[in-house]
Amino acid sequence: MEHFQNDDLEYIVDDYYDFDDFEHDDLFAEPEPRRDTADFDSFDSDFEDDLESKKPKTDTSAVEARNGKDIQGIPWERLNFTRDKYRETRLRQYKNYESLSGSREGMEKECLHVEKGNAFYDFQFNTRLVKSTIVHFQRYHRDYGYRCFMSVILAYAMASVSINCKALRLMMLIIFAFDGIKILSLSLDVWFSFMLRNLLWATSKHDVYLMQNYSVMHWSSLLRKGKEVLNVAKPIVPNLKRQSQQLSRVQISTMTVKENLMVAGGFQGELICKYINQPGVAFSTKVTTDDNAITNAVDVYLNPSGAMRVMAANNDAQIRVFDAETFSTLNRFSFDWSVNNTSVSPDGKLLAVLGDSTDCLIVDAQSGKVTDTLEGHLDYSFASAWHPDGNILATGNQDTTCRLWDVRKPSQSLAVLKGRMGAIRALKFTSDGRFLAMAEPADFVHVFDTKSGYVKCQEIDFFGEVAGISFSPDTESLFVGVADRTYGSLLEFNRRRHNQYLYSIL
Repeated sequence: MEHFQNDDLEYIVDDYYDFDDFEHDDLFAEPEPRRDTADFDSFDSDFEDDLESKKPKTDTSAVEARNGKDIQGIPWERLNFTRDKYRETRLRQYKNYESLSGSREGMEKECLHVEKGNAFYDFQFNTRLVKSTIVHFQRYHRDYGYRCFMSVILAYAMASVSINCKALRLMMLIIFAFDGIKILSLSLDVWFSFMLRNLLWATSKHDVYLMQNYSVMHWSSLLRKGKEVLNVAKPIVPNLKRQSQQLSRVQISTMTVKENLMVAGGFQGELICKYINQPGVAFSTKVTTDDNAITNAVDVYLNPSGAMRVMAANNDAQIRVFDAETFSTLNRFSFDWSVNNTSVSPDGKLLAVLGDSTDCLIVDAQSGKVTDTLEGHLDYSFASAWHPDGNILATGNQDTTCRLWDVRKPSQSLAVLKGRMGAIRALKFTSDGRFLAMAEPADFVHVFDTKSGYVKCQEIDFFGEVAGISFSPDTESLFVGVADRTYGSLLEFNRRRHNQYLYSIL
């Protein structure tokens, strides 16, 4: 991941939906109602039975969605544009972040032609009682005339930037009016969307863990209640004193919850380990003091002998392996570029290593020796996932594709899956290997049927940045964390079964 200053980081739920085509300055600001409060309450209650009336008005159930309510609760009927019109504009104006410039010619020909419109997972519930958040970093520009204008244009060219189009146009007019005379001081906050999207994990179909500002939250989809599990804004005093460091005000960059162990990484090289069934934090430290220290990925896995390990990948181009009981460092592997993502094969023998390179590496998990190099992507990679059979690896890249590889025949990819508008930031297989979920930075999650050869696909369409995706271990639920200032939420989908009616009432 490209270098930046940690001091520029701040939690924010991005709001990038200001388009000149629309009269509303902010789609996701609560609109002014066109009727009084009583009328508005009666509008919602039209779709509610006794059970539905007990839940918060901000939430949306499957019953309400079937009766026409937007799954995110966006009141399109009260806006000056339709959902389809807004989607059309969003697709046209979205700018995908790219680290490497170059021709993408020929890439489309490699991509599978998929059959969309399938439904493998049905919408079940959306709650705004817990809101996923993503860390962004802020660059503050304060300058005169053309210098300020050019810095904004340069920033816009380099990243996906949230700028109010009307404000930018007004600033341009002012600058051109003064024609370079340095008597006007301008300031502008420019927000860069962060690239890591592994901030949500499901440990069962009823238990989800997600980041909300400085808190790790637990959401019970059964009780419809959220609870704070860990507050990283407060001082973190680990139970294990010998090898730990006290931390405070950690900005979480990535997390995982497996085998009853929650592991989180921070933007200044922090690593936090907490058993979710025990009070306090078991272990915390800064794995590196490097200026470019961000912890990009963490994983919990079992090695071939069955011992549990914790793995952390950092921007300092190193991967560190820890014993999950003593938290002592067991291995350290170094690479030629920043490591953005790692994932361990189901048997614990192989390690996929992806980062600031077009290549992806297959590495021996015990020795760190590179055994194979996967070539085909055109930009940097940020996501990977192993099929449960241990032979197929999926890799996600900023070139807007996911490539599927048979690690037994690594010379070329088996298939290439294309996103709708942006980079592939998260990948997850179901535990039975039947489905692959592929998340873009915003608005789209694609679910592929592996038995069809990945040609049958369900496209989940919403508005907001994707904070993370996770299947429940039993494959029955799919959760999507949506980050947005107003409509940030947790989306829940249930696997479609032939006996769906009976299953829905269990």
